[in-house]
Amino acid sequence: MESMAPEQPRDAHEPHVHEQPEDGHPLGTEADGTASEEFAERWSYGNPEAPHTIVEFGDFECPYCGAAKPVLHELVSSSDGQVRLVWRHFPLYTVHPFALTAALAAEAAGQQGAFWPMAGQLFKHQDRLDDASIIAYGDALDLDTSTLVGEPAQQFADAVRRDYADGIAMGVHGTPTLFVDGEPYLDGVSVPDLRKALGLSRRGTPRTFR
Repeated sequence: MESMAPEQPRDAHEPHVHEQPEDGHPLGTEADGTASEEFAERWSYGNPEAPHTIVEFGDFECPYCGAAKPVLHELVSSSDGQVRLVWRHFPLYTVHPFALTAALAAEAAGQQGAFWPMAGQLFKHQDRLDDASIIAYGDALDLDTSTLVGEPAQQFADAVRRDYADGIAMGVHGTPTLFVDGEPYLDGVSVPDLRKALGLSRRGTPRTFR
C-alpha cells in the first residue's frame, strides 16, 4: 500500500464547482457534507443488487492498485452476482504526478458510459498517463476526448475531491484501501482471502456452517 499525509487533492487550475440546489448543499452531498449514497456508488462493477459490496479507495497510478485490479474483478466475476465493487478516487498526487489527471479522465469517461473501460486502460498503461496518452486511450474507446484532459476535465474535479474527502473522513491514508460491507479490510488482497472475509465458498455462493 502507498500512503501520504491527509491533504486535499488539487490541480494547477481552480476546479469548476457544481451548482448548488436550493437547500444549499452541493449536488451529491448530504447535509453533513459527505457524499450521498447514490454519488458514492456511481462507479459500481458487478451486480448492482449484490448483497456484498467492496469499496476501493484507489489511485490509477498506484502499482498496488494496479495489482489489485485483476484480483477484485475476478472476485466479482466469479461470485455469481453476490459481490460488487465500488471505486472511489483517492489520488496520491504528491507521489504520483499523473494520479489526479487520470482520475479526472476516468470521471469524464464515466459521463460517457465508459468509466470501467477507461479505468482498464489507465491501469494497463500506468507508466503512460500524460494528456496525449489519455487522449489516445479515449480514441481507442471511441470517446469524445474533448473533456478528458486539461481545463475541460476540471469540471469533474469536485467529484474527485468529494471522494477524497470521504476517504479522509473514513480513515483512508493510502491505496488501495478496501472496505468490505462497510468495514475496513486489512488482510491480503487475494481472491481466497476476500472470499473468506465475505463468507463465500470458492464458487461464490454463501457458505453453510454446521
